[in-house]
Formats: sequence, structure tokens, C-alpha cells
Amino acid sequence: MGAACSRKRDQLDNVDGFDRGVSGRYCKSGSSKWLATTLSRPILEIQREKKKCPSLLELCTHKIREDIDNYVSFSTLPRDLSQQIFNELVKSQRLTDVSLEAFRDCALQDLYLGDYPGVNENWMDVISSQGSSLLSLDLSGSDVSDPGLIYLKDCVNLQDLNLNYCDQISDRGLKHISGLSNLRSLTFRRNSAITAQGMAALSGLVNLMKLDLEKCPGIHGGLIHIKGLTKLESLSIKWCNCITDADMKPLSGLTNLKSLQISCSKVTDFGITYLKGLQNLSVLNLEGCPVTASCFDTLSVLVSLLYLNLSRCNLSDDGCEKLSSKFHIYPFLVCRVKKVLRWPLTYGYFLLTELGNLKVLNLGFNDISDACLIHLKGLQNLKCLELSDTEVGSNGLRYLSGLCKLESINLSFTVVSDGGLRELSGLTSLKSLNLDARQITDAGLAALTSLTGLTHLDLFGARITDSGTSHLRNLKNLRSLEICGGGLTDAGVKNIKDLSSLSLLNLSQNCNLTDKTLEMISGLTGLISLNVSNSRVTSAGLRHLKPLKNLRSLTLEACKVTANDIRRLQSAGLPNLVNFRPE
Repeated sequence: MGAACSRKRDQLDNVDGFDRGVSGRYCKSGSSKWLATTLSRPILEIQREKKKCPSLLELCTHKIREDIDNYVSFSTLPRDLSQQIFNELVKSQRLTDVSLEAFRDCALQDLYLGDYPGVNENWMDVISSQGSSLLSLDLSGSDVSDPGLIYLKDCVNLQDLNLNYCDQISDRGLKHISGLSNLRSLTFRRNSAITAQGMAALSGLVNLMKLDLEKCPGIHGGLIHIKGLTKLESLSIKWCNCITDADMKPLSGLTNLKSLQISCSKVTDFGITYLKGLQNLSVLNLEGCPVTASCFDTLSVLVSLLYLNLSRCNLSDDGCEKLSSKFHIYPFLVCRVKKVLRWPLTYGYFLLTELGNLKVLNLGFNDISDACLIHLKGLQNLKCLELSDTEVGSNGLRYLSGLCKLESINLSFTVVSDGGLRELSGLTSLKSLNLDARQITDAGLAALTSLTGLTHLDLFGARITDSGTSHLRNLKNLRSLEICGGGLTDAGVKNIKDLSSLSLLNLSQNCNLTDKTLEMISGLTGLISLNVSNSRVTSAGLRHLKPLKNLRSLTLEACKVTANDIRRLQSAGLPNLVNFRPE
């Protein structure tokens, strides 16, 4: 498949919506790399490329940025102006420990220095001089250690504090921020120095609404200290393998919790029972936890649940009926009615609330099959369904045909075949469909022609040929298309060249594509990302890409194209191209 094939079956999805930012320190994907480069470019330079006239304020901040060494203090400027100058210096990476001094006593409200190079203890004095005006501070990825947090004691109105990846901060540092009672958001991702004992310092943060302790392996037993934080709405302790059922008990009284991330922990069905009282919980991530279908006894009473991730939980078909059952009869009561009546009433029928409000359900990477899908029929509000890497097949898809609000289905690496796709033809609300499976062929695409609302179609590993691409002509709203099964030639690209809404096109692994393909897609001027790796494309064909002025990412690995060829194309007419391979 070659280096251009970056997809892996065991790749974990980022489902919690928490972003690390765009700096290069912790980002590993090429897409993040070009995004970081784009965001770090000064506003004025981008506007000049687009031939827009900058405002007077923008011209002034640009001039100050260029001559920053000439300024001693901005404290006499209105706060919004000094704030904009600060932001511009950070964006252009012109802020240093020397130029930072000019912002002393400027009463700035927001200091976003996440992963900014060189931030350390020496910066904290100027940061603290913002005093009670400072509301948000991001020091993620910095070299600030415990003593540096002492300076924050005067920032009494601080509401948001981000200390992700600050591995020099320990329990001592937590004590220094224990008096910041106005904090609403505190994040400490990936910190091995914080322990259960140190978490006692968090008990006084009574206004805290968000707490993120992702990848903090020493906090087992420490959640007892947050049981009094009754305003807490979001808690992330995912990737903390130390967390067990006992850690769930202190959470039972946090009735305002709306989001709980406990993936990749040791929490079992028993630990989940402590969550029964969290009636406001709308997001629950249990990915990789050793739970079984028995946990639905608890989950089914969480009436506000909108998002549920049970990926990689080793679930089986047994027990999945609890996903939609209105009444549940315990196994020992499944017998003749006259026998049931002989048991005490406490062992009778139990009313369970359906998960009828659920909008997102992830059952991927589990040992479930078609037998499980029959129990999804009642989830009429479901919008997103993940079934990747399961034994779900074509027969089970008929149970999804009535879920008319479905917008996204992932069927990658399932056993669904062409015949089953007919069951999806009536789901006209579908916008995203992943069919990355070798058994999908041209015949299956014929059933999708009615899904004219599709914006994302992934046929990465499907066996699609030139003939099959004719079924894509009606999908005029497609913004993302991946066909990488190796069956395309230039003739098949003719059916793609008029999909003018495309912004991402991946045709890698089709070794018979030539420069003619580049010529045909030259009219897709909305393309932002293009991948034609492992093909017969040559440097001579690059001239056809010059009309693609919006192109930011270009991948042509294992082609007769060099990095210098692409650089010449970049300088000749693709100024927005910031990520390319080979490089």
C-alpha cells in the first residue's frame, strides 16, 4: 500500500472533542502541521495575498510587531489595543521574555501561550501583574514549575487555567492554585506528578465547572476530594488506567455533570451503577472499559444521554436488547407467568427508560453482529452510528432503515456487502458514509444514488472500478471522497471531475492513474487536500494543478515527483500549499 496509506485498523479516534491546539510539540499528523503553519502567519500577510486592504488598526499592530524592541511599555494604552498587540506577537512568534516586559500592568484578560516556545518561570511575574483583570491563562506545554504558580495568587478572578503537558508541576503546584476559587475550568492533561493526596487542593475550587485530568496515572483515590464540587459539569479522567470502580462512588453526587470521560480505565459494570443519579449526563465515554452489556441496566435510566461511546469494550450480542427495551425481565424470571408470580414482587418487572434521546452511539471494535442491530430500531433520534470493526453484515442493516435522522454511519471493516446497501437507500438524511471494506464493489454504489445529501463518502478499501464511479455523478454535494482500492484509471476520474463541491479527494493506491487525472481534476478549484500517491503521475503533470489556488495539502508519494518539483509548483502559483509529500 505504500507510505501514503496512513489508515490503520487499530487507530483510536479522538471522540471527546478536546483539542491540543496546533503547535508542533504534541501534534503528529501532517494535517495539523499545515494547519499550524497557516494559523501562525500574520493576518496582514494573509490579507495581502488576498489583496484586501488592512484596517488602520491592523497596520498599526503590524508596525508595532516589526519594531517591538523599541517599546518599553504598553500600560497606558486601552486594554483592547494592548491585548491585540499581545495576540499578534504570539501569533507571529515575536514575543520574547524581553518584549513581554512591555505588557507589565496592562490589565490583559486573556493570555494564550499554549506550547509557545520559551515560556518558563521568568514569565510569571509579568503574567501575574495583570492582577484581577486576568480571566484566562494557557500555559500548556511550558516549562513552568511549581514555584511559578505562586505568582497567580493575585489573579483572583482567573476563570480558565490550562496546564496541559506541564510535567514539572506536581502536588505542590496544586496547593498554590487552591485559593483561586473563581476558577471555572482547570486542565492538567498528561501529568504523572499529580497524586491522590495532591488533589485535596482542588476541594476549595467550588465554582469549577470543567476538570480535565486525562493521562494522570497517579490520581486513584483522589476523586474523593472533588465530591463537593457540585457545579462540575465536565470531568475527564480518560486514559487513567489507575481508575477503578471505587473511584466512581464520589461522582454519584455530582448531579450537574453533563460530560464524563472515563475511557481506558478499569471501571466495570459495578462502577457504572454509581452513575444512576446523574440525570443531567449527556456525554459518556466508556471506550476501552471492561464493561459488558449488563451496564445498560444503569445507562438506560440516564434520560439525558445524547452521546455514548462503548467502542473497544468487548461487548457481545448478549444483553444488547437492553439498548431499547422498555421493560426488562431479569433472566431468572423468564419462565411461565404462573412461575413468575411465585417470586416476591421485588423480583418482578422493572421499568427502564429507553435511550430514546441518544444522538451518537459508538459500538465499534466489539464482538457484535446483526443480532445486536435489531435493538437499535427504537433510537429514532440517532444521528451518528459507529459500527467499525464489528461482525455486522448486510442482514442487520434493515434494522437501520427506519432511523430517518441518521446523518453518519461508519461501516468500515464490517462484513456488509453490496446487497445490504439497498437498506440504506431511504436514509436521505445521511451526510457521511464510511464503506472502507473490500467486499464493497461497483454494484453496491448503485444503491447510493438516492443519497444526494452525502457530503463525505469513504470507499478507501472498496473495490471500485471506472464503471462504479458513474454512480457518483448524482452526489453533487460531496465535499470529501476517498477511493483507494486500486481499480481506477483515468477513465473513471471523468465521473469525478464535475463534483465541484469537493474539498478533499483521495485517489491514492490506484497505480494506473496518470497525469491525465491531474488534468481532469484541474477544474475542482475548491480542493484543499489532494492525494494521488502510488500512481503513475509525473512532475510533468503538476502544471495542471496551478488552477487549484485553495490547495493546502498535496500527497504524491511513490510517484515520479520530487519535493523540489512540488516546491517549484508552490512558488509558481500555489501560495496556500503548506503541506506536501514527498518533502
